[in-house]
Amino acid sequence: MDIVVCIKQVPDTTEVRINPETNTLVRDGVPSIINPMDENALEAALQLRDQHGGKVVVITMGPPQATEALRTAIAMGADEVYLISDRAFAGSDTWATSYTLAQAIKKIGHFDLILCGKQAVDGDTAQVGPGIAEWLNLPQVTFAVKIGAEAGTQELKVERLLEEVNEIVSIPLPCLVTVVKQINEPRLPSLKGMMKAKKAEIKTLSAQDISADPKNIGLNGSPTKVVKIFSPPPKGGGEMLAGEPAEIAAALIGKLKERKLV
Repeated sequence: MDIVVCIKQVPDTTEVRINPETNTLVRDGVPSIINPMDENALEAALQLRDQHGGKVVVITMGPPQATEALRTAIAMGADEVYLISDRAFAGSDTWATSYTLAQAIKKIGHFDLILCGKQAVDGDTAQVGPGIAEWLNLPQVTFAVKIGAEAGTQELKVERLLEEVNEIVSIPLPCLVTVVKQINEPRLPSLKGMMKAKKAEIKTLSAQDISADPKNIGLNGSPTKVVKIFSPPPKGGGEMLAGEPAEIAAALIGKLKERKLV
């Protein structure tokens, strides 16, 4: 089973800084990690490969420093890695990002399955994985907590984590699946893997390499714009209402009417 895993290098959540001119994350010089749920997606891919054969190809879109995330993926056991990097990609929203990754996957070639983390900790949109599936016209399943495949079949059985119950669905290959953190515990890089990662040559694909339409990439290709970023104001102290239940109810309704909430 040939699997493509999309990962993202994200800033350490305690070190996030915003460029006030572009309203985008400042990544240069900021400590970074692999998005945690993307590590779960990689672990799921490695387990499927170990069970059914094939290869695991990991891709990430980002600046040159994102090669460190790819080296970690190699150390964990990935067979091939690609950095999708070009100044033209800067400022991409989820629509432009999913387009770019879909174009890169087309360029890389054959795959049976695409795995993504449910969402990234810096954006929390959960839109990129489904967006890739739409661009590639693939069936998709989100919130996977378990993925199973039987030898000789062309479908997966996926258990989805929902609010009240779990749902089990069948989906034909090729397809895209996004995973949640409960699916597994990512393995640690092995010493042999780290030595391999240190020597590995990272392949880089530009906008031209993946035949990206300039209208669909970067800030100019992003239909959503961040117009302002600010810290929410601190919450004020609450007010306790005392008295009999009927008195409290009347006082509460009065205050809601004062604020035109009823």
